[in-house]
Amino acid sequence: MSKANGVKRIALVASKGTMDMAYPPLILASTALSMDWEGAIFFTFYGLDIIKKAKLEHLKVPSLANPAMPLPVPNIIGALPGMTAMATMMMKSWIKKANVATVPELVNVCREGGVHLYGCQMTMDLMGVTKEELIDGVEVCGAASFLEYAAEADVSMFV
Repeated sequence: MSKANGVKRIALVASKGTMDMAYPPLILASTALSMDWEGAIFFTFYGLDIIKKAKLEHLKVPSLANPAMPLPVPNIIGALPGMTAMATMMMKSWIKKANVATVPELVNVCREGGVHLYGCQMTMDLMGVTKEELIDGVEVCGAASFLEYAAEADVSMFV
């Protein structure tokens, strides 16, 4: 179901703040932009890290208990010191070789293209995060406000 003005809308929830989990909502939102869709991402719980000034450039790929790792890493190995840094370095290398945009670049594409970036007010209160800690252009809202937006969406996803 499209909105009355005929523009399609996507509503995404980002709940995880690791590098590998930042890509899905950002790629979906930026792709929606390229298709002239309207979009919003609601960043909740650890997903807030994606829009924190201090974290955005430093997201990591966890090696411990990450079933998505292309090379299966036993938990005992993944728990060794330096494994998260190695997994992150490996992912950054693949991203560069594939000429894929970085997470900060995708955030900027979304922000500049008009994707609404919403920080979850309840999560911010719970975790002691202030609006000043978030990147420019982020709006803060509660779950009810985001659900009002998502109720009008053609596509809604929780990632």
